[in-house]
Amino acid sequence: METLFNITSNSLFSLLKTHKDSTFLPFSLLSSKSNNRVSFKIQDFQTFVAPRKRILKCISSDERMVKTSDEKAGLKKKNLAVFVSGGGSNFRAVHQAILSGDVHGQFVVLVTNKHDCGGAQYAREKGIPVIVYPGKKGEPQALSSDDLVAALSQYEIDFILLAGYLKLIPSELIQAYPKSILNIHPSLLPAFGGKGYYGTKVHKAVIASGARYSGPTIHFVDENYDTGRILAQRVVPVLANDTAEELAARVLRQEHKMYAEVAAAVCEERVVWREDGVPVIRSKANPDHYS
Repeated sequence: METLFNITSNSLFSLLKTHKDSTFLPFSLLSSKSNNRVSFKIQDFQTFVAPRKRILKCISSDERMVKTSDEKAGLKKKNLAVFVSGGGSNFRAVHQAILSGDVHGQFVVLVTNKHDCGGAQYAREKGIPVIVYPGKKGEPQALSSDDLVAALSQYEIDFILLAGYLKLIPSELIQAYPKSILNIHPSLLPAFGGKGYYGTKVHKAVIASGARYSGPTIHFVDENYDTGRILAQRVVPVLANDTAEELAARVLRQEHKMYAEVAAAVCEERVVWREDGVPVIRSKANPDHYS
């Protein structure tokens, strides 16, 4: 029999951090090991502390950030949040890179608009808490944008990685995490981007256009779909007889590699903002080289 009772927000997040196999649904906590359900009222969010703004260190293009091995070893491991709407293959690729030691960070929470999607299920299996946002319209306990920012602040998030999240990111979240939210898109932006361009639709449009090249793009997130500053791209050929599925598979292989590499660069503080506002990545092997 299901048991329902109220708790405070502080105790909720204490439970989340203590029991990493728990799942946080809109204003409720659901343990994967039992049928017990814990819910709390909307006013409980008023006790949350104000979110901390995260800003990447900005330097001019002629400055160098050469770190010794001792300095690198002293870098704080970054707390990452990931947003997914589907299977979360890019999330899984970055998570595997974390487990292998290639990324100096850790996923501490997953946000999804579909609580039963493959990415959310994988997160639960790995003991990563799950937040559902946004909730269904009309639900009295659905999270607001401010609630989402407050929830993420409890996990002391450094960076947010979007990995197939199909909802527009609220401006409140962008303002709370400036230059700290990344998205991956399956085309060479600014081509084939914007509202409605996602998944197979992108690859069909690329093939129909006659473009000879495609590939993934990782960019910082602003208030619009796919218009933020580009951080990294990788070129993939479009073959004469390609189907959308064949091109998608070719692009996805590069997505997995590139997202893990970019996540590593972000966590190692190797992202540099040029004076003209363009972000570039400093080479790990050669601090004088940028990509």
